[in-house]
Amino acid sequence: MPNCEDCWNNYYDEETDESFCSKDIDEDEWYRIQAFHKGVCPYFREADDYYLPRHQ
Repeated sequence: MPNCEDCWNNYYDEETDESFCSKDIDEDEWYRIQAFHKGVCPYFREADDYYLPRHQ
């Protein structure tokens, strides 16, 4: 299962020292993801250091 820390949509706030998803997911949608998609987020996009250079 993908880890949120490895996701392109993960945002780290240095002031609060917290990470959160930059996608606008409400509580109902989060419940559906957990219940019906077995915890696999449909917005997960693997972030890596080579993504942008591959597409230039």
